[in-house]
Amino acid sequence: MKETFEGFSFEEFSISPGLCAEETQRSTFIPNKENLILYGPVGTGKSHLAIDAGIAVCNNNFKFRFFHTAALANELIEAKRDGRVGRFLKSIEKCDLVICDEWGYIPVGSEGAKLLFQVISDCYEKKSLILTTNLEFGKWNDIFYDDKLTAAIIDRAIHHSHLLVFDRPSYRLGHSSMRNHEII
Repeated sequence: MKETFEGFSFEEFSISPGLCAEETQRSTFIPNKENLILYGPVGTGKSHLAIDAGIAVCNNNFKFRFFHTAALANELIEAKRDGRVGRFLKSIEKCDLVICDEWGYIPVGSEGAKLLFQVISDCYEKKSLILTTNLEFGKWNDIFYDDKLTAAIIDRAIHHSHLLVFDRPSYRLGHSSMRNHEII
C-alpha cells in the first residue's frame, strides 16, 4: 500500500486547535467521530491530504469511501430513481470515514442537495467526514439553494470538526510547464 503523506508538508496549511498533523496521520479523529474540513483555493493540496488520510485510515484498519461531491449527488439521484437509495446509503453506513472531495465546485440542484443532506445527517456523530472545499461557509447556499437546508448541513458538518486552511499558491500552477507564459 502507498506510503501516506509522502512528500506532504504540514507547514503549508494551518490546523484549528485541538488537532495536530500526527493525529491526522494516525487517524485518531476517526474513533472520536470528528470531521476534517479542508478549505482553500484550487491546487493547494486539499484532495492530496484527503486521499492520504483515507489511505492512513485503511492502514489503521478503518474503512472509508471517497466521492467527488457532484458525482455522489448524481449517484444518489440515480439510486433514488432506481429504488435503491436505501441500499446505497447502507453501503456508506459501513464506513468509518466518508470523504467528499470538491464540495461546492459544482451546484448539485435541489434533489441532489436533499440527498447530500441525508448523507451528512446519517454520518453525524456516527462516523467521520472529510470535506474539501474552496467555498467559505457563507457561500454554501450557492451549492444547495435553500437557506434552511444549507444551515442544517453546515450545522452538522462543523460540529465536532477541525478546520484545515490551505493558503499557499496552487502547486499545479507553480509546477506547470506553462508557468512562464503571459496567459497564466
